[in-house]
Amino acid sequence: MGRITIWKRAILMELLFILLLVAINGMTPVLQKTSSQTKEEKKEKKDSIKWVEFNPTCEAMTYAYETDMQMHGTEQEIGWVSLLAYAAAKSGGTFDKNSVPVMRKLVKQIIEKETTLGKATEKLEYYPYYLEAYEAVLGGMVGEYEIEVKDDKGNTSFQKKYGLKAFLPIAKGFPYNDYDDFGSSRSFGYKRQHLGHDMMGQIGTPIIAVESGTVEAIGWNRYGGWRIGIRSFDKKRYYYYAHLRQNYPYQEGLEEGSIVTAGDVIGYMGHTGYSDKENVNNIKVTHLHFGLELIFDEARREDGKEIWIDCYELTKFLYKNRSETVKKEGTKEWERVYHMKDPECEKHLN
Repeated sequence: MGRITIWKRAILMELLFILLLVAINGMTPVLQKTSSQTKEEKKEKKDSIKWVEFNPTCEAMTYAYETDMQMHGTEQEIGWVSLLAYAAAKSGGTFDKNSVPVMRKLVKQIIEKETTLGKATEKLEYYPYYLEAYEAVLGGMVGEYEIEVKDDKGNTSFQKKYGLKAFLPIAKGFPYNDYDDFGSSRSFGYKRQHLGHDMMGQIGTPIIAVESGTVEAIGWNRYGGWRIGIRSFDKKRYYYYAHLRQNYPYQEGLEEGSIVTAGDVIGYMGHTGYSDKENVNNIKVTHLHFGLELIFDEARREDGKEIWIDCYELTKFLYKNRSETVKKEGTKEWERVYHMKDPECEKHLN
């Protein structure tokens, strides 16, 4: 038995030695490549923004937007996102009663050619961060578009415009109430923070696409009930609309991959959710859960490291642009009155 054991060990050692040679000669390049890819992936994750605290007030966004509108097409164009990023970099991300005066002073200096935006921001260490972060939040909301208008005789035509092309998620003429509830505790399933903004209203209230994009998720979710998720065309924003109406939650024809235009009716307010069984009303108060997720790194998102922002002040700002709707006779559906042509949609439809 002793000789057999020694013989088996000799064969085993020889096999191990052969495998080692194969690994060294044949597998090393593969291992090195894998190691190199891991380093690149780690670097990508390290360089991407990990979290965003979006604090601009409605007043600050309104001033920045109005300035953008006034300066558009002139030699001294000032983008509203750049202006907000400047105010944030000056204050460490805090917005208060001094934020608008800070921006107003800079605008005056630029108009009077005392400085430029580039010069004013070159020594602000965190300006690039705020610019990238705020561009991710607001980048698709202002730009060129065509909107349907009616003349005195009732004839309609499309008019080219530059300005706010994002909409409040609640249709015009439908009442709602809200407060800043971002970060509040939730306990269904597990204890967690509320990473969205609740807008309380009536069952059947038309829900509006805030921005143009592609339907990325649609169907039942145990937390959100009937819900729909729409991804912006630049892939940076994911809009989440949840707790939609029982039995008839969505606009007819919507499915994963559908292209929607900002201002379109995409669904209807309800109180579904908090159930593993589909089509159940387990939410006590009728409301829309509206969420906005920022995506800087797909890998981090897949790992569950999501970045959601507080949308309360943003919805206050978007109140100025509400989509007017009309009910389709003999149905449960509503549709927008004035259609819009978004250049971004045209790119993806053609």
